[in-house]
Amino acid sequence: MSRERKHASCPALLVAAPGSGQGKTLVTAAFVRRQRRLGRRVRVFKAGPDFLDPMVLEVASGQPVDNLDLRLLGVDGCARRLADAATGADLIVVEGVMGLHDGVPSSAELAAAFGLPVLLVIDAAAMAQTFGAVALGLASYRQEVALHGALANRVGGAAHAAMLRDALPPSVRWIGHLPACADAALPERHLGLVQAREIDDLERRIDAAADALRVDDTLPAAIRFEAPAAMPPRPMLRDVRIAVARDEAFSFIYPANVELLRELGAEIAFFSPLRDTALPPCDALWLPGGYPELHLAALAANAGMREAIIAHHAARRPMLAECGGMLYLCESLRDASGNGAPMVGVLPASATLGPRLAALGQQSVEFAAGELRGHTFHHSTLDTTLQPWRRAATANGVAGEAVYRVGALTASYVHFYFPSNPQAAAGLFR
Repeated sequence: MSRERKHASCPALLVAAPGSGQGKTLVTAAFVRRQRRLGRRVRVFKAGPDFLDPMVLEVASGQPVDNLDLRLLGVDGCARRLADAATGADLIVVEGVMGLHDGVPSSAELAAAFGLPVLLVIDAAAMAQTFGAVALGLASYRQEVALHGALANRVGGAAHAAMLRDALPPSVRWIGHLPACADAALPERHLGLVQAREIDDLERRIDAAADALRVDDTLPAAIRFEAPAAMPPRPMLRDVRIAVARDEAFSFIYPANVELLRELGAEIAFFSPLRDTALPPCDALWLPGGYPELHLAALAANAGMREAIIAHHAARRPMLAECGGMLYLCESLRDASGNGAPMVGVLPASATLGPRLAALGQQSVEFAAGELRGHTFHHSTLDTTLQPWRRAATANGVAGEAVYRVGALTASYVHFYFPSNPQAAAGLFR
């Protein structure tokens, strides 16, 4: 029997670039803030697995920012999120990931799947007529990807902007430009942007960029988004209370993961390993990724929290530790400068931050209830005598990250996307 289909229409744009580092997030934030000033209701998504950019875009839009990814969600899952957003929005903006055609799946594939016109953002700081060549190449590379137009970023002044505009061929529309404005730039560190909550003047930076943005505000035609209505998940976690670490050290949490756990019947209790000295009453524990290496002294000094987690583990209550959460459970953690500190110690391992990226990409793990998908992105390495309980696989089937099982603890560098397999996700907390 076919399920009822949900549909809604709304103009939409996908903001993309030739590659990473072109300034997509700041341009997207400025554009979204500008649209809000015009009285438009804007919903924002981030393409691909990402935690940091959505934090900034949430501040810019005033709305929660979810991820869209064809591999993690599938076409129907992405379509449902877009249709839900379209019912209450005047505009949907999707920030792409990496370069427009980079990755599997790429931002271009997402644009093609839903007919999202692409707003190209090109860092033109050191460009003149080549700006037009780059825009034309990206516009013509895949015929099924429609172009809304090109926007020049980090422009030197009015004369530079005019030169860039005139370099575009007639087939590529000039949308506008954002001047180079150092006071609006978003600070970065390893893994990407600095977390939104750590940028004290983030609102001012977004406003400054929105003030400086010179852009044609004409929106593309509305797109009809249609998808099968989602079947409500079985309450597999009814009466399960899950304590979730959330603070400056542990913040890599997909909003969709928390939403799914609640749909499965779980009660969520957030806590801070940095400041709280005890766990909230709970049946299961989730330590997500983040930046524990930036808070070594505070984490090491919080003996009460370490003892509470050790007691939780000794009682064989379920625990999931992802990436930074796994590092926190090691016996010791050393940052990239060589500074080390003792951690919780329930995982017989030591971890060390390195100067270069150790792993990047989408991976999945096969559990008893099937494949649970996610991604990995880290600079650290683990030294342990533990043998992997499972081994993740990359999208092309190559062996990936180790998954460790110690008692009721499941630990890995993989950041799981729970909606990719609700039953497997529920199994981690039962």
